[in-house]
Amino acid sequence: MALHFLVDEAGEARPGDTVTLSGTEAHHAAVVRRVRVGEEVTLGDGRGAWLRGTCESVSPREVVVRVAERTDAAAPAPRIVLVQALAKGDRDELAVQAATELGVDAIVPWRAARSVSRWDAAKAEKGRTRWATIAREAAKQAHRAWLPEVEPVETTSGLTARAAASRMLVLEPTAELALTGVELDAADTLDVVLVVGPEGGIDPSELAALRAAGAQEVRLGDTVLRTSTAGPAAIAVVSAALGRW
Repeated sequence: MALHFLVDEAGEARPGDTVTLSGTEAHHAAVVRRVRVGEEVTLGDGRGAWLRGTCESVSPREVVVRVAERTDAAAPAPRIVLVQALAKGDRDELAVQAATELGVDAIVPWRAARSVSRWDAAKAEKGRTRWATIAREAAKQAHRAWLPEVEPVETTSGLTARAAASRMLVLEPTAELALTGVELDAADTLDVVLVVGPEGGIDPSELAALRAAGAQEVRLGDTVLRTSTAGPAAIAVVSAALGRW
């Protein structure tokens, strides 16, 4: 399989045009991945454009690709959205990486009551940017045409507002209904929102608030998964139910 790179200019390119990789992307292509003149690669803009082309010149500062073919992938619908509670260590970052590889369409950091990690005003944008970088690299590795959006950090009250305008499924180990028992329709336009709590679980008051707002509690099997594992596992189940896999 050809190596894949992300570049904003891919969105405007057509067969016969050249697209230039520069900065860190050129360095990654030339130095890390060691592409060569004449090698075929694919390029994307993260918004559906997909190009196939051949490297015409290669240097650590600039890689020029001649476009041979272009296709445009439609945006996935309904979207799969992961609401990932902030977690200690790198647990939440592991979830972002795996969720992106598995096809999530948007990621929402959640400041849950039991989150050990706390993003204050000074850390919130830095943390979101860090997650966006992880998602970008994972999307590139997975050869995804669409790059998942990482939204600003959300509060529980913000999640309750989302519940009314989406199909919100809260992952809760004690729930009676299994995720595999939820009926999902690929023709439905509502986002499928998967809510994952922190390592200590979702606080009962938060569960009650989300339930009152229309969210549905579901479980994944009979075991308790870590916060880094639950979201990706649920995305796999939902992807199969929607016919993506």
